[in-house]
Amino acid sequence: MTSFNDFNFHQAIEESIDAMGFTKPTPIQVQTIPLILENKDLIACAQTGTGKTAAFLLPVLQRIMENNDFDGTKLLVIVPTRELAMQIDQQLQGFTYFVPVSTVAVFGGGAGDVWDQQKSAISAGVNIIIATPGRLISLINLDYLRAETLQTLVLDEADRMLDMGFYDDIVKIISKLPKKRQTLMFSATMPPKIRKLAKKILTKPEEVNISLAKPAEGVLQGAYLVHDEQKPQLLMDLLRDKPELKSILVFSATKLNVKSLYKQLKQSGFSCNAIHSDLEQHERVTVLNDFKNRKLQILVATDIVSRGIDIESIDLVINYDVPADAEDYVHRVGRTARAELTGVALTFINSRDVRNFKDIEALIGSEVHKLPLPPQLGEGPEYTVSKSWNSDKSQWKGKQKGKSGHKEKKIKKNQS
Repeated sequence: MTSFNDFNFHQAIEESIDAMGFTKPTPIQVQTIPLILENKDLIACAQTGTGKTAAFLLPVLQRIMENNDFDGTKLLVIVPTRELAMQIDQQLQGFTYFVPVSTVAVFGGGAGDVWDQQKSAISAGVNIIIATPGRLISLINLDYLRAETLQTLVLDEADRMLDMGFYDDIVKIISKLPKKRQTLMFSATMPPKIRKLAKKILTKPEEVNISLAKPAEGVLQGAYLVHDEQKPQLLMDLLRDKPELKSILVFSATKLNVKSLYKQLKQSGFSCNAIHSDLEQHERVTVLNDFKNRKLQILVATDIVSRGIDIESIDLVINYDVPADAEDYVHRVGRTARAELTGVALTFINSRDVRNFKDIEALIGSEVHKLPLPPQLGEGPEYTVSKSWNSDKSQWKGKQKGKSGHKEKKIKKNQS
């Protein structure tokens, strides 16, 4: 298929697609849309930025228009974070510009009047619901969800939801839904726990795998071997005098680091802001919109936005800290080189993070080029794993007694 016209969507949907500037379907869309239109259950493995949101929204809209059935809730999309819920809702607003369906995004953190609006919309039988598990459970407990008319359930970024501990919530939500329904599961990775959930809730599913856990080809990846005390200066050197870079994401492991980096960058005169879990919902929305609209050059963030931000043309992603999970690296660097564009992703590796980064290289199937530090910073650590580590990282050979042994065991825990 070379264009969206090949799917023979309803005219109103085609007009919305044209208005959004979509022309050529992505591989995940080509492979999944026909299956979804055939009412098949589906488990699809595709990374962020491959177009999976449109892959499940468009065929569901087609079914609603085809049947001229606007009575009650037809689609429920469950997502791990409010950022992703907002992202999908924004894309849905575009696809439904000429399509008369009602939609609502349901997530926590809003004011009381927002909560009241969400309850009213769901109890009235809004056609499409995008929700985080926690807030949806609250609505179910209050008996607001009317799911009798539900046709399709989508679990988006299912691996992330399970990582965040939502398994029991998902099972409870599904127990309240009609047994006769279409279920679609989208996940960036396919660990055993996802297979277990799929077996529990899907019926004879079709499987589609697209670019499993690989950064986009347009991402130029590089890494610096640095000691922790060298990181702040290296970051400043990389960002200084770079007006051609309009959009830069800096990821750090903790909100304390994010706040500290933001303060340093702000004091140095950079156009920047930060996003982390301590911000109120309206503050996070404002920061993301400012970054999306290029009012900010730099956004410093925790992984809260690594899977929940849909912004094209991010020029540079910097991993100030190596993510603990290899899959998170893919999602972080996936913020750049979206929509077949190009971008750069740089990672700072200290001596404790060498093993984690080697795991990342094993996952993506290639070695990331190690770049020399600027001369004024001196030498960084070597790219070798401590000899205290066995080849089997579950086996610790360090001292088991005394102060030194306790310290070494703590390092192991932090790297596992």
